[in-house]
Amino acid sequence: MQVEIWSDVVCPWCYLGKRRFERALEGFGHASDVQVVYRSFELDPAAPTDATTPTVDVLADKYGMTPTQASQAQREMEQRAAGDGLTFRMGNLRRGNTRAAHRLIQLAKDRGRQAELVERLHRAYFTEEDSVFDHDALTRLAAEVGLDRDEAASVLSSDAYTDQVDTDEEMARAIGATGVPLFVIDRKYGISGAQPADTITLVLERAWSEAGA
Repeated sequence: MQVEIWSDVVCPWCYLGKRRFERALEGFGHASDVQVVYRSFELDPAAPTDATTPTVDVLADKYGMTPTQASQAQREMEQRAAGDGLTFRMGNLRRGNTRAAHRLIQLAKDRGRQAELVERLHRAYFTEEDSVFDHDALTRLAAEVGLDRDEAASVLSSDAYTDQVDTDEEMARAIGATGVPLFVIDRKYGISGAQPADTITLVLERAWSEAGA
């Protein structure tokens, strides 16, 4: 069974959904037969590559909130994440262009370290208040999960894996995806959003049962 997960490293619901999916796999009797592939999805592909913006300002502008309302929404997300065992520190978060991070995730897929890098980037951004936009930071984070530092730096300094990122995003558009996280099981079953682990397990069990019918 293959599960494709479209997500972005700066999407809090994606990190929450990732953790819930992992818990769902723990309750699924055929977890060892599940292949997980992370697909690229940029929340803001038009974001400048040389600047970042306070996330609170991005939220306020996108959803027509006041800065106070946007800050409250961030605090609520921190509390929601804590309920799933995650530590979010969102007060000083900044948003920027994530294409470089996605290209690095594509490299990690080829090197068998994709899940590890996705987790590392999420934790760096949401918990450690680290950058996932700066090439030096990305190179360091890649090396921490076992990728070759020089290869990661080389990828980031070029346009390598741009086509793979574009292909993933074209696939998302083709299936009508407008937001993330999105989980697609064997190209037949879709789970949109950070659903509870029990709900995800039920869909996995249904997909497994019907595949073997």
